[in-house]
Amino acid sequence: MTIGLDMMGGDFAPLEAVKGLQLYLSEPGAPANIFLLGDEAILRPLLATHMIPEDRIRVVHAPEVIGMHEHPTKALKEKQQSSIAVGFYLLSQGKIDAFISAGNTGAMLVGAHYSLKTIEGVMRPTISTIIPREDGRTGLLLDVGLNADCKPEHLNQFAVLGSLYARHILGIQQPRVGLINIGEEEGKGNILAQASYPLLKENNRIHFIGNVEGRDVLADKADVMVCEGFTGNIILKLAESFYEMTHRHSIRHEYLDRFNFEHYGGTPVLGINKPVIIGHGISRAPAFKNMLKLAAKMVKSDLFDQMQIAFRN
Repeated sequence: MTIGLDMMGGDFAPLEAVKGLQLYLSEPGAPANIFLLGDEAILRPLLATHMIPEDRIRVVHAPEVIGMHEHPTKALKEKQQSSIAVGFYLLSQGKIDAFISAGNTGAMLVGAHYSLKTIEGVMRPTISTIIPREDGRTGLLLDVGLNADCKPEHLNQFAVLGSLYARHILGIQQPRVGLINIGEEEGKGNILAQASYPLLKENNRIHFIGNVEGRDVLADKADVMVCEGFTGNIILKLAESFYEMTHRHSIRHEYLDRFNFEHYGGTPVLGINKPVIIGHGISRAPAFKNMLKLAAKMVKSDLFDQMQIAFRN
């Protein structure tokens, strides 16, 4: 197993990426060899300072960096020696098994879409986020920003992708799927929600339990919650601001701490044929460590085989 890690992406790269790599490799039984993508002249001294074992890594020189505010498509085209572009090239050629970056989100999404194959039958890839539930377990919300406008058929597929991820990565054996809506009753909601409900209800590849409201998102009602990316991103950003506010006011509680995104690392792009994990731009060492752990888990799982089977017909 070989994982590619963009060392130059993120507000605190490459130092925090190196620290995260150190944390990951220090854990017993940590699998994977790591390809480190970035400017070798900058990386080598940091790797030596943090005593990163050379037998576990390979530095791949990528002298260019795509900035956080650059136009994604233009930057990928013009900066083919950037750490993101090189990472997608290696992934598409089978030189690495997964790719991680906390860099330009748009460039990561464009790279995933155009450098890799979408699983046959999947109309649109999607991104999700972990939702900490009050009972101590976790739920999954998708889409959270990749697809702001959707058709009912897209939400139906997101439900399948989310269910497979919840089963094979989160360990939820029979994920309950809920449709984010403004009421519990069938027939509620806007045109999209009303048209999506019967598709989800008739989908025998998922365990659909009906509509879920905003007050149900943190409760034990559904394991996979589906919506278009506009609504999902608002929920995600609200949760992030909630954690930041409690942190600023020194409000400490075990449950509130679970809203810290670094516990989960990053979000995978679901619906493509290889693991691509996108990290938050403000990721520090724990987030990089947990992204590496997630990538290794996804590579070892049969998630991608199961996604291909689910969309074969």
